Amino acid sequence: MHENYGIERCYFMENKHWWNNSVVYQIYPKSFQDSNGDGVGDLRGIINRLDYLQKLGVDVIWLNPIYKSPQVDNGYDISDYQAINPTLGNMADFQELIDGIHQRGMKLVMDLVVNHTSDQHHWFQEAKKGKDNKYRDYYIWRDGKDGHEPNNWGSYFSGSAWQYDQDSDQYYLHLFATQQPDLNWENPDVRHSVYDMMNWWAAKGVDGFRMDVINLISKPEGLPDGKKAADEKYANVEPLVANGHRIHEFLQEMNKNVMGKHKMITVGETPGATPEDAEKYADLDNKELNMVFQFEHMGLDGNPNPALGKWYDQKTKLSDLRANFTKWQEKLAGKAWNSLYWNNHDQPRVVSRFGDDSTEEYRVKSAKMLATMLHFQQGTPYIYEGEEIGMTNAAFPKLDDYVDLESLNAYHQLVDDQHLLDGKTMMKYIAKHSRDNARTPMQWDASANAGFTTGTPWEKVNPAYKYINVDQALADPNSIFYYYQKLIQLRHELPVITNGSYRLVDGNEDDQEVYAYLRQNADTTLLVILNYTDQGLTRHYDVPSNAQLLISNYADDAGDVLRPYEAKVYQY
Repeated sequence: MHENYGIERCYFMENKHWWNNSVVYQIYPKSFQDSNGDGVGDLRGIINRLDYLQKLGVDVIWLNPIYKSPQVDNGYDISDYQAINPTLGNMADFQELIDGIHQRGMKLVMDLVVNHTSDQHHWFQEAKKGKDNKYRDYYIWRDGKDGHEPNNWGSYFSGSAWQYDQDSDQYYLHLFATQQPDLNWENPDVRHSVYDMMNWWAAKGVDGFRMDVINLISKPEGLPDGKKAADEKYANVEPLVANGHRIHEFLQEMNKNVMGKHKMITVGETPGATPEDAEKYADLDNKELNMVFQFEHMGLDGNPNPALGKWYDQKTKLSDLRANFTKWQEKLAGKAWNSLYWNNHDQPRVVSRFGDDSTEEYRVKSAKMLATMLHFQQGTPYIYEGEEIGMTNAAFPKLDDYVDLESLNAYHQLVDDQHLLDGKTMMKYIAKHSRDNARTPMQWDASANAGFTTGTPWEKVNPAYKYINVDQALADPNSIFYYYQKLIQLRHELPVITNGSYRLVDGNEDDQEVYAYLRQNADTTLLVILNYTDQGLTRHYDVPSNAQLLISNYADDAGDVLRPYEAKVYQY
């Protein structure tokens, strides 16, 4: 079967919900396309690339935050929910963007950040004026305890989760940066202010929301101390604030006031969520959200030493990956809806992490293999910008080349302060796991700065752009781009990918090299076979004589012989 997919856009079939067999494309606006030479991506840059996204065939575009923001946390600190950040453009640009998306038969999802605001937001500026201000109760304020913080909670961004305000002699809660005070969702005025804002965007044509850390909005009654080890200054706050006692009440109220009125697509980012939690959030009756982002498969390649967290350079074992995917496929089947993703703005590049970028042949083969593994599962797939051309980790040689504060802070903490690692080892780990790997500019062509900007890019361009870029991908009929295009078309055309059951092939549970699973409905069976290694292997599967080879990352079928990173799917 020769891989030559010159495909026109195919519209998805009728389904219970329009998003069931849609594919989402995530854009990190700062890094996608700069239109004015200031080195930062912007809305006009996205407008200029809409035809490219239409050619790929995606149904939905999700934008990371584009609201007005001081950019303490890359836009996740919002100072005005109803204004565009000036570095990205203005409201007229936004209107042109959403109109262009809709004219091409696609939809737009906005990032929604409502666990916290910026400390520059009007609500917080008012709240600081005194305890009698009507906005005071929009945030979580407490008196100190014995001259210290109200409790022992630690911030996700290190240090205490409380900040002292001298004027009122009280502390305010911030689970993230000091400049990101948490909203008080116990206050109905907060909730309805949020719903009014969401409806305002819906009136502009926004088709859905990706909800940042949405399962943290319900704080425990009394804000009790958390458990901590004797040598820890602050307690890990997540077990106390994730999936709180009123979370489902709040989300059902949000659904009734916003999502239920507009047939929206919603995905909640839910750190620490189990399949049992996801069943409640993403129940098929859609009383709350349509699906959640969970992080279990993203944590499989962390360091065995918990003190080092995610910083490591070993590849995830297939047995762990398969067990995790299978758990989520089986536990949510018939009960809730999965989101399917390899990459986002916080994760390293999939082909460098789970695949093999050591040679050009293996980069292309393993990128297609990993795409096949994910896109034939049940759920809504998310593609992160550049994934469809096989962009790789940047692996910058010097610490100064990195921008991501998490990476820089980790280096200084683990190498300089705690002496847990030497600098050379930590640089290897950063090259593998830094968030900068996802944030380097999109690689459009082989010209200066990969065609991203005529100015100085805000983040260094990955040097691989000279041979990994969109121009090269579109010119090669066997490129990763056209493989993704074909996967999207198959999801639109074959109901079994959306509604079929999932099960491992008998005996595959313990295979350390090959992942083989079935998707089945009343009419169709798909057999998915994936070689996770760079070795030639022999495996026999009972493929009926009438089976059609639906897609493969090799030009022919070698039967029981599986070549390095081979992926093939039979339909019968």
